Amino acid sequence: MKLALPALPLLLFACTTAETPKQAVSEVEPAPKDTLIADGEKHFKTLKKLTFGGDNAEAYWSFSGDRLIFQATNPAWGESCDQIYVFNPFTDDLAAKAPQKISINGGRTTCSYFLPGDSMVLFGSTHEKDAACPAHPERRSDGKYVWPIYPSFDIFVSDLQGTIRKQLTSTPGYDAEATVSPKGDRIVFTSMRDGDMELYTMDLDGTDVKRITNTLGYDGGAFFSPDGTQLLWRASRPKTPEEEMEYKALLKEGLVMPTNMELYVANADGSDARKISDLGQANWAPFWHPSGKKIIFASNHTAERGFPFTLYLINSDGTGLEQVSFSDQFDAFPVFSPDGKYLVFSSNRANGGTRETNLFLAEWVD
Repeated sequence: MKLALPALPLLLFACTTAETPKQAVSEVEPAPKDTLIADGEKHFKTLKKLTFGGDNAEAYWSFSGDRLIFQATNPAWGESCDQIYVFNPFTDDLAAKAPQKISINGGRTTCSYFLPGDSMVLFGSTHEKDAACPAHPERRSDGKYVWPIYPSFDIFVSDLQGTIRKQLTSTPGYDAEATVSPKGDRIVFTSMRDGDMELYTMDLDGTDVKRITNTLGYDGGAFFSPDGTQLLWRASRPKTPEEEMEYKALLKEGLVMPTNMELYVANADGSDARKISDLGQANWAPFWHPSGKKIIFASNHTAERGFPFTLYLINSDGTGLEQVSFSDQFDAFPVFSPDGKYLVFSSNRANGGTRETNLFLAEWVD
């Protein structure tokens, strides 16, 4: 659902001797700086803009690491509601041609992910109830920033041509935010089926559903660790009776307020759940580094007005916080490629002063 100095280019200078003309030295020019990379972004060797317009987010890698699946609202592609697309970030030019659309049945779609073998994908969609796009909540008079929790969301499996092959959930209420274990054996997702926003796991065919979290508050955006033994997610935890009342009242309206979230880790069965961040404000969109020892995420914990969102690294035990992005813009939804060589994320940088959120691909330097 959508919320150190840089490594300078290596300058190669020719070794000079008494016979070397002096003007030869003056001809050596510094390598041009990658203007998409902000000062301080030492983990980005290069940075490439992948999309050009609209609102693009939640890009996830195929198991083979050669394709991305993501959700976008892009009027240039004829859509005014989030839809699911697939493309090759290394060869496809989305400035010249729109990517392959997967969600061809209408509705609002979200949180797509490849299944093992990369020939099938899953995503959340509201199309079973209505092919029209459900309305986005109007701006609230109380000024609260909220996310809609559409009860018509269910999780579907599709082939890459858009044909729905299976519906994995059918319980009343919200079912979405599904991701797949790197081991290829389980799916984790968020559901309202028991009255609260909790995490569940299930087999790839939708059977053997097990509830993972049991604490009042929003639990979502979960990912299995690279070895499949742990889960990582974002959660809000009302701390006072007043906060509990507010959370429950918004939930009855089909809304959650994602302005206070922290990161949690647990075993894959939900045992030994522990909070690994305590930064305040919104800490979300976490994803595992392929080593399983670090986690990258987005946070606004240093922002006085709730903006911007910045990328950070943290050890899986909650130590060693390190700032990664320095664009002073919205940087979020960071996802490592399976081999750890690339990081894809969403950002408002280089959008010409518009509100566009685009996908960017970084060559990652540990």
